Amino acid sequence: MSLFRKKSLDILMSQAADSEKGLKRTLGVGSLIALGIGAIIGAGLFVRTAAAAGEHAGAAVTISFIVAAIGCAFAGLCYAEFASMIPIAGSAYTYAYATMGELIAWIIGWALILEYALGAATVSIAWSEFLNKLLGGSVPYEWSHSPFEKALDANNVMHHGILNAPALIILLLLSLLLIKGTKESATVNGIIVIVKVAIVLVFIAVGWQFINPANHHPYMIPADAPKAALPDGSMYDYSSFFRHGWGGVLAGAGTVFFAFIGFDAVSTAAQEAKNPKKDMPIGILGSLAICTILYILFSWVLTGVAPYTDFLKSGKEASVAYAIETYMHGFGWLGTMVTVAILAGFSSVILVMLMGQSRVFYTMSTDGLLPKVFSDLHPKFRTPYKSNIILLVFVGLFAAFVPGSVAGDLTSIGTLFAFVLVSAGVWIMRVNEPQRLRPFKTPLVPLVPILGILVCSAMIFSLDNRTLLTALAWMLIGLLVYFGYSKNNSILKSPGDILPKAKDFE
Repeated sequence: MSLFRKKSLDILMSQAADSEKGLKRTLGVGSLIALGIGAIIGAGLFVRTAAAAGEHAGAAVTISFIVAAIGCAFAGLCYAEFASMIPIAGSAYTYAYATMGELIAWIIGWALILEYALGAATVSIAWSEFLNKLLGGSVPYEWSHSPFEKALDANNVMHHGILNAPALIILLLLSLLLIKGTKESATVNGIIVIVKVAIVLVFIAVGWQFINPANHHPYMIPADAPKAALPDGSMYDYSSFFRHGWGGVLAGAGTVFFAFIGFDAVSTAAQEAKNPKKDMPIGILGSLAICTILYILFSWVLTGVAPYTDFLKSGKEASVAYAIETYMHGFGWLGTMVTVAILAGFSSVILVMLMGQSRVFYTMSTDGLLPKVFSDLHPKFRTPYKSNIILLVFVGLFAAFVPGSVAGDLTSIGTLFAFVLVSAGVWIMRVNEPQRLRPFKTPLVPLVPILGILVCSAMIFSLDNRTLLTALAWMLIGLLVYFGYSKNNSILKSPGDILPKAKDFE
């Protein structure tokens, strides 16, 4: 049995045509764009902007956003071609299955767990932190932190975490919403998107008048920039290659790339789009374009209001509120609004991440690579409710008992890896099946896919060695699962298994 056996496009298209047995088609182009914005604008914009500026790029974090956006645009164009051509849930996993074979598809599906499931857990932990901040710390430390965390209070009393209850609650509520239906989830997501985008626009409009031009000069951090103080009293040295100049801009792009994660989640909803051939490219590229413009404006204002070195000592999570309180006197109310926007942003990101993961699991299950329970649909709502419940348990355990810092940049590396393979897949498909109908065509092939591979690979290698080694360990675990279960249960295990599966969808 070949490790690179491919799933026929004819079977994929017959699955896409099925409207009775499969997922329910309820999403229009507006819902798809909102889905993308809902997944994109969240922790990345409010947290990673300050981290990238303070540690790597300075005011040139705006250029970091542009570099990351260019990498995403190359990948986004490739996603758009695939999503219009193969309107099936599963995103990069499905595309890899059709172009590079089962083993590569499995690897990418396993990598997407880093993006979606781990991402949802990490963001839910951050959601808990900001909720407690908004409530003035009224949630006891013990019930808002993992057992592996401890801290001294103002009275010098040590507190040990028990579990992160707020993180569990938000995961439960959003999982129930997803089980109820995709249309209802999209409606709630649309409302959240309007709230958080409005607050981002208010910050840009109000903060513009508080920009200090001196904070934008020099635009990039110079090699001889003086060391800056960290909260623990140590000094941060900017002399290394990835902490100043263009090296810092590239490292900053790898950091803020987290802020762009989400537009690819639109492609996981392809099987629930009313007119996927037309609407999927608009949803993917439209949400990416809107968020890129907002990101550049936001980072320009933030680094103009406060000097980049402030973001090392003020705390990355509170960076925006810090800048408002310190440099925008009289606008304290905006700091509270930003916290509300962050909570709203986190909520929609968790929602879309959980949805994306359940759809990837749904497709992997229908292919036999995961147990059938992941593709069981609710008899009334036609959502993969069992998958949502299993995800709630898995993600909930992580969120309740593991510190958020453990995730690091693993979410970014999983996504970047998916982007590299999708870019390669478009090129491969153009060579192998040039005659296929493509409602949307990626321009300048193979140049755009090659650039997507190069830019995303560069951002992967700009991440720290610990993240790279952890990701490698995760992939090795995935290979053990594949050879232990998935390879022998695949619907492509023998040629005779393929035709009955295709007939099932006619």
